[in-house]
Amino acid sequence: MDLGECPKIHDLALRADFEHASHTKDYYYDIDAMEQLESFISDCDRRTEVAKQRLLETQEELSAEVAEKANVVHELAEEIGKKLAKAEALGAEGFVDESLKLMGEIDELRKKKAEAEEVYRNSMPASSYQQQKLRVCEVCSAYLGIHDNDRRLADHFGGKLHLGFISIREKLADLKVSNKYSICW
Repeated sequence: MDLGECPKIHDLALRADFEHASHTKDYYYDIDAMEQLESFISDCDRRTEVAKQRLLETQEELSAEVAEKANVVHELAEEIGKKLAKAEALGAEGFVDESLKLMGEIDELRKKKAEAEEVYRNSMPASSYQQQKLRVCEVCSAYLGIHDNDRRLADHFGGKLHLGFISIREKLADLKVSNKYSICW
């Protein structure tokens, strides 16, 4: 998602003037920012729904039992990816013991995932297993493969786009809380 160059002026002197002036009068720039963030999020949510609809149309429907087994595999893979990204972050910050503890948990989760994948493979016809099964990330609307390896999922969850949408969603929630009374004028 490339937005191009920002059309606004980012001058430190103007920022200092704004911060000084904002103590005396509210210019409601935070509401403008909130509206901009809402447009990002609504666009992302719309793309997520379109992608889900497209997946429903293009991928054959699985039986409820097979779909549940696929969900178990996907949830385990997602948990492994998140923990792997967290372990790398802890290791980079110097918390080696906590990182090693998480790596032990990741090994256990990998064993569970391998067992779940085996159960899933045995429940599906050979021809349909060969086709790529996709999911849509609820945060950033990216496509994720159900059978993606842990490194790929960790890269996704630690990626700029995914983390950027998490911070946009958090900032939007903060702005909504802080401007809850300002909006009702």
